[in-house]
Amino acid sequence: MKIHEYQAKKILKEYQVPIQGGLVLEKKEDAERILKQVASEYQTSEFVVKAQIHAGGRGKGGGVKFCSNSEKAKASINDILGMNLVTHQTGPAGQLVQKVMVTEAIDIEKEFYVAITLDREKSKNAIIVSKEGGVDIEEVAATHPEAIKKCWIDPGIGLKAFQLRYLSEALGLEGDLAKQAMKLFYNLYQCYLNTDASIVEINPLVLTKDNKLIALDAKFNFDDNALYRQQEIKDMRDTLEEDPAEVEAGKDGLNYIKLEGTVGCMVNGAGLAMATMDIIKQKGESPANFLDVGGAASIETVKNGFKIILSDKHVKAVLINIFGGIVRCDRVANGIVEAVNELELQVPIVVRLQGTNAKQAREILNKSGLTIESAETLGEAADKVVMAARV
Repeated sequence: MKIHEYQAKKILKEYQVPIQGGLVLEKKEDAERILKQVASEYQTSEFVVKAQIHAGGRGKGGGVKFCSNSEKAKASINDILGMNLVTHQTGPAGQLVQKVMVTEAIDIEKEFYVAITLDREKSKNAIIVSKEGGVDIEEVAATHPEAIKKCWIDPGIGLKAFQLRYLSEALGLEGDLAKQAMKLFYNLYQCYLNTDASIVEINPLVLTKDNKLIALDAKFNFDDNALYRQQEIKDMRDTLEEDPAEVEAGKDGLNYIKLEGTVGCMVNGAGLAMATMDIIKQKGESPANFLDVGGAASIETVKNGFKIILSDKHVKAVLINIFGGIVRCDRVANGIVEAVNELELQVPIVVRLQGTNAKQAREILNKSGLTIESAETLGEAADKVVMAARV
């Protein structure tokens, strides 16, 4: 789960990580009141107006504006709030800006990059820092990887003082600034652990003209499987920033991610789903989605799966690939027949069922009178669905 910048900063503040202060608004008529409040609370006459969407690259897309006075800030709020913001992370469709954050303006001396995430290869959390923070950090990582420094934390030992010193030295900080950085890194790591985050990123972490380290921007991703114990964070979810089909699938207990292809996929088990998508790609087409209906593919889950898949108008054919372990294949076949009849589906459907009662399942499909093609192997199923998608 992702959250907005203003929400991320709220969490950082709770962990005593210094942040750039500001307030959020959703209505243009609130602009004057919010500007006065920010000016009073943070003793500033200069502002930064920031679009709040779940994507990076907002500045390059025109979603972040420095404003030298309140009139210019008000104009920027009117321009940004309600705009369709296109960045390298939103894709060409862009994202509607429904919230903006108005912050104090800060005199910046230098920009750094700080992030914490799990290094799965090492099975350790990694703190990543760079002297080259800011909007072009991806380019820095690609062209100057030596500018990126990492420190791995042994989960059985925890973050130690010598690692905090290494990280502050990696940013070239000394004296009081090194102490500020060490405290910040320690607090940020505790925040990462306690919130069940999968990534915490501050970009940029800035050094101000008066020698203070402040988080100018912040990003959090959270482990969805841990949200049951993070109710306050769970309440921060903004479904307006998510794909409507993915939100609807979640209500039905389906794991769905929309992709850009033409072949819809309905599979039970994440590993089998990945293999299914891979073979479709190898056969020359692209999957339209990832959809894991879980171990017990019932009539209802199959029906809901069809509805979700076919909400994408780019889908030209559907491949159902189910392994009958927990659930019997004949029951899945009956569910498919019932769903196709009830929904009056016209799109070509290819079904590959293997496992318990697979033979009986193929007989049910073949005798259904419906234009459903069955297949025994995944390769055969992929060939058939790719051919159907190209018709």
